[in-house]
Amino acid sequence: MDAQIKALAEPRRRQILELVRDRELAAGEIAAHFEVTRPAISQHLTVLKDASLVTERRDGARRLYRVDPTGLLGLKRFVDTFWASGLARLKTEAEAEAAKARPKVKGR
Repeated sequence: MDAQIKALAEPRRRQILELVRDRELAAGEIAAHFEVTRPAISQHLTVLKDASLVTERRDGARRLYRVDPTGLLGLKRFVDTFWASGLARLKTEAEAEAAKARPKVKGR
């Protein structure tokens, strides 16, 4: 999970992930979206690939990239633990507030 967090810390890498989220793109097509050199994009793609966030497929001389959803699973599980515990705390607080707001009925 540390490799994924470090890879995603760079804004350009997050932009690359968005580009290849729904479709496979060649490295050159990805580079065309940025005003940096192709070697710089290649380095970003290597970091994303090493973090298991993208897959690389060769088609002749071209390298095609696409998001690897399995690479995000560990990160998703980690974030979900905060979400689940936060929802549980919110539910407890809401129930406590609702109990305070209920009118007290005699004999109960």
